[in-house]
Amino acid sequence: MSQGSLYIISAPSGAGKTSLIQALLQQSDTIEVAVSHTTRTQRAGEVDGKDYHFISVAEFEAMIQQQQFLEYAKVFDNYYGTATANIAELLQTHDVILEIDWQGARQIRQQWQECLSVFILPPSKQTLLQRLQSRGQDSPDVIQRRMQQAKDEMSHYHEFDYIVVNQDFELALAELHSIFQAQGLRLAKQQIRHKTLLSALLQ
Repeated sequence: MSQGSLYIISAPSGAGKTSLIQALLQQSDTIEVAVSHTTRTQRAGEVDGKDYHFISVAEFEAMIQQQQFLEYAKVFDNYYGTATANIAELLQTHDVILEIDWQGARQIRQQWQECLSVFILPPSKQTLLQRLQSRGQDSPDVIQRRMQQAKDEMSHYHEFDYIVVNQDFELALAELHSIFQAQGLRLAKQQIRHKTLLSALLQ
C-alpha cells in the first residue's frame, strides 16, 4: 500500500479552488499537486511544467491515442488531462491532489476507487459572478459561458465524498485541511507510519 492518498478536488471556475490548494500546500510538505496537461494558452505568470504542461492539440491527441492519460476532458474548447506517469511514484511519499472537473473525477473513480473527492462550492451565484468579473481576464460573453458551465458543474456535487463551501477563506481552508488530516489517521495509514512502534508495543 502506498504511503499517500489520491485526492480529487473540483470546483466551478471562480470558487477559489486554486487559492485554497496553494494555501494548503503551504501548510504541509507531504502534499503534492499532479501537474496536468492542457492545450489552452499559457497565461501571464504561469510556468510550464509547474502550473500545467502546455502542449499542442496534436500532441495531446497523440497522447490520447497512446493511452497516456488517467483521465482527460475537453472544457471551453481546450483539452485537459492527467497523465498516469509519476502518479504512483508520487503516492509512495506524498498525498497527491488532482485538480480536475467532475467528468475527470468520474473517470478517476472508475480506475482508482480508493481515491477521495472534494467539491468546492461558492456561497452564492452572485459571489461567483463577482469573483469572475474581478479577475479582469474574460469578456462578458466568456463570463456568461463560465456561469452556465458553473451551474452544470455544481449539479454534480453529490458525486463527491466531501463538500467545502468557500465563504470564509480561512474556515474553508481549515475544513479542507481537516479532510487530509483525518485520512492520514486511518488505520491502514497509521499501520504503515508506525509499524515499528506498533510492533514494539505488542511485544
